[in-house]
Amino acid sequence: MAAKTGTTQSGFSFSIPEENLDNMELLDALADLNENDPLQISRVCRLLLGKDQRRALYDHLRTPAGNVPVKAVAEAIGEIFDVCGDAGKN
Repeated sequence: MAAKTGTTQSGFSFSIPEENLDNMELLDALADLNENDPLQISRVCRLLLGKDQRRALYDHLRTPAGNVPVKAVAEAIGEIFDVCGDAGKN
């Protein structure tokens, strides 16, 4: 299967295997997130990106103080979904 690739506005480059997008557990986590369970963003991130890319995203977004802002991760995940969705609209 092909991968969906792109770069977020902040400059994070990603490659998402299509099988990561066709995952009922990801859909469940997104539904829980949509029902105001903000803790699901971590699960969504892991299911979408995998462990290595999630770590790379966190490192990319890490502040000088050493923390990874939740809002920045959520925005990046939203951008990644936008790019993955746009790829199939040709």
